[in-house]
Amino acid sequence: MSTPQDRVAAECPSCSPAESTVHEVLKAGGGHHTVRCTECSHVHKVQIESETEIERDVVVSQDGESFATTVDAPPTETIASGDEFIIDSEEAIMLVRVTGIETGPEQRTEEARVEDIDTIWTRAVDNVTVKATVNPKEGTGDREATRSFDLKLPGDHEFVVGDVAAFGDEEFEIKAIQVREDAPEYRHGKLDHEGDMVYAKDVKRLYGTDQTTSAWSAW
Repeated sequence: MSTPQDRVAAECPSCSPAESTVHEVLKAGGGHHTVRCTECSHVHKVQIESETEIERDVVVSQDGESFATTVDAPPTETIASGDEFIIDSEEAIMLVRVTGIETGPEQRTEEARVEDIDTIWTRAVDNVTVKATVNPKEGTGDREATRSFDLKLPGDHEFVVGDVAAFGDEEFEIKAIQVREDAPEYRHGKLDHEGDMVYAKDVKRLYGTDQTTSAWSAW
């Protein structure tokens, strides 16, 4: 899950034989890397200890369905709820978010090293389904009548409280946004101040006021 390093710390035989400096990796392979010192531009080879990756089970949930796959990662890497990474499986290549970490039978934790994990539970977040509940405009009919529908969108689509959202035949002003529990970066679970923004992948439900008609029908 880690990205390959393009810079490493190493001793430079030209300018710093006793102290590590930052080196740019020019070529990797065979346990030895060809590197260039960023201090003096000297090119030389260094031996890099590579950490063996281990396989761990991953369960991916998407739109009420789930499938099992695996991921390879360094054993000492730490994974936490809310982390996102790419899954490359037979089913699809997708971005997922960690929603749970299982370290043993019925044992869950919020954070653990890969070597201590049995199963990583995730949710697909590159393409998501957003639930919306829309009320009629004031004075256009039964104020208690509401309708609900689903929107299928890229996970990075932005919803902003106070904006008018239009999707096909649906058009509504966003009044509030309920945030998912696995999106801890937001200040609280429901945002209703004008200008508040939430990504589609973090939305549990949208609440809005209909903007499509001048009359409302519950049928």
